[in-house]
Amino acid sequence: MEENQQIASKKLLRRKLDLLLRTGKILVESSADTSRIMRNMKRTAAYLGLPEEDLHIHITYNMLMVNLSDGTHSFSKFQRCDKHGIEMLAISDVSKLSWSAIREDYSLDRYEEELEKIAHRKRSYTPWQVALCAGLACGGFCIQFGCDWTAFFYASIAAALGFRLRTRLNEIGSNGYANIAVGAFVATLIAWLLGMFSASPLVVSLPGWLSSALQTATPWHPLMACTLFIVPGVPIINFVNDVLDNNIEVGIVRGINTLLIVAAMAFGIVVAIQVCGIDNFVKDLSMTPHHSYWEFALAAAISAMGFATIYNFPPKKLWILALGGIVAVCTRNFINLGPSSDNIGLDWGPILGSLIGASLISVIYIKVVHWVHLPHQCLSIPTVIPMVPGVLMYRCLFGLLGMHGVVGELTGAMYNGIRASLIVLCIAIGVAIPNIFARKWIAPERQRKLKRMIEERRARGEFIDLTRVEQ
Repeated sequence: MEENQQIASKKLLRRKLDLLLRTGKILVESSADTSRIMRNMKRTAAYLGLPEEDLHIHITYNMLMVNLSDGTHSFSKFQRCDKHGIEMLAISDVSKLSWSAIREDYSLDRYEEELEKIAHRKRSYTPWQVALCAGLACGGFCIQFGCDWTAFFYASIAAALGFRLRTRLNEIGSNGYANIAVGAFVATLIAWLLGMFSASPLVVSLPGWLSSALQTATPWHPLMACTLFIVPGVPIINFVNDVLDNNIEVGIVRGINTLLIVAAMAFGIVVAIQVCGIDNFVKDLSMTPHHSYWEFALAAAISAMGFATIYNFPPKKLWILALGGIVAVCTRNFINLGPSSDNIGLDWGPILGSLIGASLISVIYIKVVHWVHLPHQCLSIPTVIPMVPGVLMYRCLFGLLGMHGVVGELTGAMYNGIRASLIVLCIAIGVAIPNIFARKWIAPERQRKLKRMIEERRARGEFIDLTRVEQ
């Protein structure tokens, strides 16, 4: 009888460790930051009755390991994580599931059923809906760079087609980095063709209103914005988040992945520029916007919602990100722009502007998360993506690629690279404020509530006793 009970206890423990790892796998493959993965796994472990003092969780980019050990007995289990994407809805639902399972005392069968629903649920948007929204998001970027609204639509068309091609290549299983290069090449080529079309004799000969609608005074701006759906905003922010939060190993891997994505994107753009015979448009093109703030606000709302669809954000709550994007981008622009560029603002520069804009919306979302019941990361990251300095990244990259030994070329490239890096760091710090600087102050009531639930489960005998599993 004791032997049968011991076998049953081991089987139950293996199942609980498996459920814990499957929960973590969804978070890893959905691009949650490492601190969030750890918090959610520990909360799930509390529901499963795995004592935190005996539990050891190790997280890497491609592997999860859990070990339950009391010094005498030890049980370990591993889980491979190969498919990496961005799934904000999955991150949100896993967080809700971990709380509901403790509060409502789910059975293991019910928890597993809910976990399977999250893991195998269809995305909220069709591929073409995502492509269209990604295109509009890049068009919103283009407005922030200073293009007119005709160029906005040209950038959107090119980006949508390039994005759809890339996702289709991903669906058939070709190499992800090669798909990025092909998508960037096609998007840039289409943007160039649309720019040439806008200045062609055919457009000039059309009726006045139609000709005016198709012509653009900023035909080169779409080439700068049409591939920004590839810019790895989430990996960049997660990289900085992890490194600042002392999860250095995972952060370094995410940083290297970011560099590979940027390199693949750059390769596609460079090939397209060579094919099109474009020379030096990155260095000479003015990127100072002169729009009204309502245009900045509209473009920011479009970009925030567009990127949110790529990340599978809940459709009914997109308006929250639209408002957040308006606050973040308009604050950044007001701090950044000013009399030196014939704009309204404080003229303090993009670095300080990005830090204040990202920090402001991050602090606002600390309160909003309790109203909409969504994790802070799911709200803040899509909102600040429109502030990522794509132009400076381009100029640094093309400055390095196009050096001919002229004095000052390396200096110019490094200047743009350092500014871009500082802006990204400031954006990431702004997003990470709740996680890194104020975690203990933000939700003390939630922590007390979780501790009370754990003690109640422990009193009911829900926790694993390793001495009964292996004697």
